[in-house]
Amino acid sequence: MTALACEPIEGPRPRKTVAFLHGILGSGGNLRTIARRFVDARPSWTAWLVDLRGHGRSPKGTPDPSLEAAARDVVELTVRAAQPLVAIAGHSFGGKVALEALRIGTGSLEHVLTIDSTPGARAPLRGEDSALALIDTLESLPRTFASKRAFVDAILAAGHRRTIAQWLALSLERSDGGVRFALDLREVRALLLDYFARDLWPVVEHPPGEAHLHLVIGDRSTSYSAVDRERARALAGDRVTVDLLPAGHWVHVDDPDGLLRVMLDRIPGS
Repeated sequence: MTALACEPIEGPRPRKTVAFLHGILGSGGNLRTIARRFVDARPSWTAWLVDLRGHGRSPKGTPDPSLEAAARDVVELTVRAAQPLVAIAGHSFGGKVALEALRIGTGSLEHVLTIDSTPGARAPLRGEDSALALIDTLESLPRTFASKRAFVDAILAAGHRRTIAQWLALSLERSDGGVRFALDLREVRALLLDYFARDLWPVVEHPPGEAHLHLVIGDRSTSYSAVDRERARALAGDRVTVDLLPAGHWVHVDDPDGLLRVMLDRIPGS
C-alpha cells in the first residue's frame, strides 16, 4: 500500500466523505473547483482531493504499479476517514480506479460516479494529445529546464496545445537551479497501460453490495465508443445511471454546472 497525499475540503457539519480522483498525469487539485462547489451545496460532507500513487504529492516510483494497486491505496484511505467514505467521483483514469476500489470493497461505499471513464478494456489511445503521446514527448525531452517557461515552450515545440503544456507544468518541481517534471514516467506509463487493459464492465453490470454506479459521458469525447455508449444505456436502471453531458473529455472544465447538477441529483444529500 502507498500512503496517499490528500487535501480535505470540509463542510461546516461533516458527516460523510466523498473522494475525488484525478486522471493520469494530473493531481487532486484538478478537481478542486467541482469538489468545492459540491461541499458548498452539501455542508454535511467532506471532499478529499486525492493524489493517486505516482502523482502530485504522493510517493513516486512505487513498485509493481497497476490499477488494482492504485485502488487499494484508495481503499486504505478509508481507515483515515473521520467520517465514512460513502462516495467516489473519478475522472478518466480516476474513474476506473474508483470502479476497482468498489470491486475490492471498502465496506462503506454507496455511490461511485465515473467522469468520462469507459469501464472496459480497449486499445491504448495514441492521438496527438493522448496521455501516451504526452509521455512519449516527456521522455524525449531533457530531464531539467531552466524555467517553467522553457518547459512549456518545449511541449509546444513538440506539437501539443498550450493548455496541455500549462497543465503538465503543474507537475514541475525545482531541481538543480531549474525545474524538472516530477512524475516517474515509467510508473505512469505502467498505470496507464493497465487502465486500458482492465475490463471492469462486470462491476457495472453487477454492482457489489448495495452500491449505485453513475456513468457520466462527455458527448464530444471519444472515450466511449458507440458500442460502449449503447452498452451503458442498456444497463441504466435502479442501480446504474447514465448521463450524457455536452462536453469533451474534460467534463469538469467544459460543463461544470452540468456535472455538479448530476452529482447532486445522483448522490443523495442525506
